[in-house]
Amino acid sequence: MISPYIVIALLAGYFAILYIISRYTAGSGDNEAFFSANRNSKWYLVAFGMIGTSLSGVTFISVPGQVSVTGFSYFQVVLGYIVGYVTITYVLMPLYYRLNLVSIYGFLEQRLGRQAFKTGAWFFLVSRSVGSAARFFLVMSVLHLAVFQGLGLPFALTVLIGLALIWLYTYQGGVKTIIVTDTLQTGAMLAALALSITLIASYVGKSPAGLIAQVMASPKGQIFFWDWRTPDFFFKQFVSGAFIALVMTGLDQDMMQKNLTCRNLREAQTNMLSFTGILVGVNFLFLVLGGALWLFAQQEGLALPAKLDTFFPTIALGYLGPLAAITFLLGIIAATYASTDSALTALTTSFCIDILELNKRPTQTASVRKRVHIGFTAVLFVLVLLFNAFNQGSLIKVVFTLAGYTYGPLLGMFGYGILTKRAVRDSWVPAICIAAPIICYGLDAYTKTIEGGYKFGFELLLLNGALVFVGLHISSIGAKNHPQLTKLA
Repeated sequence: MISPYIVIALLAGYFAILYIISRYTAGSGDNEAFFSANRNSKWYLVAFGMIGTSLSGVTFISVPGQVSVTGFSYFQVVLGYIVGYVTITYVLMPLYYRLNLVSIYGFLEQRLGRQAFKTGAWFFLVSRSVGSAARFFLVMSVLHLAVFQGLGLPFALTVLIGLALIWLYTYQGGVKTIIVTDTLQTGAMLAALALSITLIASYVGKSPAGLIAQVMASPKGQIFFWDWRTPDFFFKQFVSGAFIALVMTGLDQDMMQKNLTCRNLREAQTNMLSFTGILVGVNFLFLVLGGALWLFAQQEGLALPAKLDTFFPTIALGYLGPLAAITFLLGIIAATYASTDSALTALTTSFCIDILELNKRPTQTASVRKRVHIGFTAVLFVLVLLFNAFNQGSLIKVVFTLAGYTYGPLLGMFGYGILTKRAVRDSWVPAICIAAPIICYGLDAYTKTIEGGYKFGFELLLLNGALVFVGLHISSIGAKNHPQLTKLA
């Protein structure tokens, strides 16, 4: 096991670099820079930095662990991402730029009404808070086990230190800072991924190319699954992947906030398409890494752990030597902090713009924004501790299951607003969006009790969105058209 003092030195140096970057990029630290980076970001920086934001520590740990059980089936989901990202590029982004939005939920106010706007914002705040806490918990668990537990520190203090470091380099510059820091962190994550594959290849006596070939030829290298009765059925995974990308990127303020900082629509679309190509390749390499870990375990006679999220950490920290351990820790730190710092900024932005409507006040006070930023740091802290108390199994499944319940209403509202020209009864929208996830949960629980019954997976998201869509259509019967809403539709 690597010395905890080496890891602490690595962390100190890493965050010193991030803090220095934040000091140079924050500028005046006003709200315009924090929320939209003055709409002057370079598209290639945004595209590269979004890789780290999209993947996070969950991908770094959970995806390789899942390969030992499900093979490369996750790549079917990744292929579906392409459809979702292309839809975002040519449908959603032109809309967002035309409306000159800072928060994407402003579309719901202009198209469906004020209650829809507030409901969409609250669903994002809940979803992103819980999802980001789950991702952050995963990495804090590894760091605590590898470093801080040996020093006698409680897990809560480990989490507090981790979040305080994020707050320190994001509170002033916001999205203007994280576009640069996430670019650096994505580079560190990809370097760690490549080096991890190379190190495992050397341990099993292969070149990296030879290792990839061996992984693809192994029982775990299967990509496509055609049995419609299984959860890994191709079309089920592919369609789910398309909608996961659509909602968790295109309807998510965290991911879209960076896109909206580009200078114009054309650059933002170039950014999105470049991001798509890189992301597909990177996900494939994570699956290769998972296959390599399985081959290593087979060679060494290692049993699979009960919790698959511990598979990669166990081998990297306990069997491959100090360089592999340092590489692994650097990778998950970079991946998770690229995701969490972005989420914290987006949560602050959405609450300030959508809930407090700070942009409509005569004077936008930075002090209010900073207090909100501290508040969401505290929210993430509490949620991480709750995950520590109740977590079981693989977090990649937890994150996607939560997305099905919380992003479904956003899918339904945006879908209805874009695909129809009908007005809705705005006062009905909150009740519709709360009822749909409850119905989905009941259906999922009921079908699990039936022997041989249907088992819901990622498609729960589609059912949730469809219920909201139908509910909004029912509410539109007899609803009065509003000139502003009709014109936008």
